[in-house]
Amino acid sequence: MKLAVKLIAFVALAAALLVTGYWWGATRPSTSAAKASSVVADGKPERRILYYRNPMGLPDTSPIPKKDPMGMDYIPVYEDEESAPADAAVKISIDRIQKLGVRTEQVSMRELSRTVRAVATVQADERRLHIVAPRFEGWIERLHVNTTGQAVRKGDPLMDVYSPDLITAQHEYLIARRGTRDVEDGGLEVQAGMERLTESALQRLRNWDISAADLKTLQQEGKFTQSIIFRSPVSGVVLEKRAIQGQRFMAGEMLYQIADLSRVWVLVDVFEQDLAMIYLGQTATIRVEAYPDKVFPGEVTFIYPTVNPETRTASVRIELPNPQELLKPAMYGKVEFVSTQRKDRVLAVPESAILDAGTRQSVLVDLGEGRFEPRLVKLGKHANDYVEVLDGLKAGEMVVVKANFLIDAESNLKAALSSFARSSQDLMPSEARGRGQIASGSSGTVPLSPSPFSLSHRGEGTIEAIDVANTTVTLAHGPIASLGWPAMVMDFKVLDPALLRMSKPGQKVAFEITEASPGEYVIVRIQPQAGAAADNGKKH
Repeated sequence: MKLAVKLIAFVALAAALLVTGYWWGATRPSTSAAKASSVVADGKPERRILYYRNPMGLPDTSPIPKKDPMGMDYIPVYEDEESAPADAAVKISIDRIQKLGVRTEQVSMRELSRTVRAVATVQADERRLHIVAPRFEGWIERLHVNTTGQAVRKGDPLMDVYSPDLITAQHEYLIARRGTRDVEDGGLEVQAGMERLTESALQRLRNWDISAADLKTLQQEGKFTQSIIFRSPVSGVVLEKRAIQGQRFMAGEMLYQIADLSRVWVLVDVFEQDLAMIYLGQTATIRVEAYPDKVFPGEVTFIYPTVNPETRTASVRIELPNPQELLKPAMYGKVEFVSTQRKDRVLAVPESAILDAGTRQSVLVDLGEGRFEPRLVKLGKHANDYVEVLDGLKAGEMVVVKANFLIDAESNLKAALSSFARSSQDLMPSEARGRGQIASGSSGTVPLSPSPFSLSHRGEGTIEAIDVANTTVTLAHGPIASLGWPAMVMDFKVLDPALLRMSKPGQKVAFEITEASPGEYVIVRIQPQAGAAADNGKKH
């Protein structure tokens, strides 16, 4: 009994499986049919998306859908649209190029050299500064140099000083010398001792900076003096004078500061980012306001190891001769360092050609015939008004160096308008797509698709001339209040050539214009006025 039940259950399960398999095979479309349904939908082949581009025409793409910083969706680029590279370029008429003042320059190989400019001050050479500070106590009886800035030579008298210590030292020397004479008949040891005593007294006067001329007088005349002439140890200019006639001074007190200005220092404040361009032995040129027609050459001798935290500058020392002493301490100057960044020639463009968007840099390449293509570039070192191009350009290409911002704005506007136009066309019924199609009817007007422009201005006028080849129309229009324009005759570009099919010279029309680029207005709608059409019919 159990075996029969099991057999019946097995047969039922097999039957259920057969029924299920038949139903799945009948309802599942074939592979070819599925492929056909994916290729054809509503009579249109499926379009494969290659990537998504920036809605404002910026050189930025994304493999996945995303939004720009303004919240606008990136626009899909389909496989059948990729073959139209002209969308990446903007075309401008020759007249428009001349009005904008567009100027181009050829990309070429250059040897980049950069000039670092900085401000500086002239200072005395620290190694040529001298302090006059007597090593003994005394009083100033008379000043020979009594003004700051006075020039002195080595050995010139500075002051007459009285010092009891000097008188005592002179007495000791004279006594020792007299004793040497008295023991001439004595033993050799006694004579040698007296000579050492005499030399010791004389050396003491030398240690006190008593000049050799004064010591010679003391030795020859054999008598001491109440006052000693203190002389300048160097040649130079008195930068500071503290000595006053009749003043008492202590040992080590500074009375004069004398500087030799035949060679000076120029201390330059170089910004932190320019320090890599400065090196020892580098030549530099110095100019000062006092002598605008003179250039003083110098050489970098030292780069200070610290940076000023407030100004973010480091001091660089330049030494230069100053034989005529034209350069004076604390004088301001301007310094130029010429530094070659690379010995070999590199591909470079003018800095004015670069359109810097912060995270990316681009240039506008002149393709000829009024066509300009924005192109991303990778930049290297900057030099005097030029920048190295590592990738994106090749030698011989022409780039825009003037009015490139205006062209770039026009290019972005063109891309934005084209994207808006596509969006509006996609929303229209298929039978109504295509701007400027002629509709049947007695009025003969041209129905237009909704304008993709955000702001438009309306006017009325008479057609003076039509240039079908350049899609331009000359209108003698009345005042346009929304723009504040008076009545005038102007040439307008027509956005869609189909708008000119029903227009002819002498015809009165109503039109709508919008600003396609700064200062340039284009016609987006134009149609004959009803009254004008009736008048034309009566005349004929």
